[in-house]
Amino acid sequence: MPVTIEAWRITGQSQIDSYVGRWAELAVLLVNELHVKRARGRPVTPPDNRRAALEEALRAHDWTPGRPLTDADADRLAGVAAELHPAFAGDVTALNQALVRHGAVPSLHGDPPRLAFHGAGASLPDAWAADAATALAMVIGVGQGERLRSCEAGGCELVFFDVTKNTSRRFCGLSCQNRAKASAYRARRRA
Repeated sequence: MPVTIEAWRITGQSQIDSYVGRWAELAVLLVNELHVKRARGRPVTPPDNRRAALEEALRAHDWTPGRPLTDADADRLAGVAAELHPAFAGDVTALNQALVRHGAVPSLHGDPPRLAFHGAGASLPDAWAADAATALAMVIGVGQGERLRSCEAGGCELVFFDVTKNTSRRFCGLSCQNRAKASAYRARRRA
C-alpha cells in the first residue's frame, strides 16, 4: 500500500494560502489604523475622519473595497478592530465571539463563485469582520498562531502577520527594532 506524505508535513510548516493571508493582513490594517493607542513609542491620535484615514490606508495596501465605505462603516470597523486585536495575543475566546457575532459562515458568492465567510446580504463591516476573523482563526487552527504578533518594543501596540519562514520577526518595523536595541544597549551600559 503506497503512502502519500503531504509536502507541508515534511518541513513541519502549514500552508497559509493567499486568501487567508490577504484577510489576515486586512485584520492587521484595521487594528493598526483604527484601534491602537500607542505606535513606535508615541501616543496615536485617533483620526478626525475615520473613513478618509481608512480609505487612504486601504489604497496604500492595494485593498479595494467591493463598495464605497461610509462614515458608519468606518465607525463599525473601528469596533471590529477592537474585537480582532485580542487574537494577536492568542485570545481565541474573543475571536470565537467575533466569528459568531458577525455571522461567519462559508459560502460562495458572485459569478464566477468565490469563497467568502459571510452571508450574501451581510453589511460591509460584518462581511469584513467575518472574513478577517475566519482568516485569523484559520491561521491559528493550522498551528501557525505564533505568526499573529504584537510588536515587542516598549510603547508600541502595533500588530503584524509574521510571514518569515521561521517566525522570527519581533517588531512591527525597523524603527521599533532600532529603539529596542538602543534601549537594551543603554541598559547594558548602565549595568
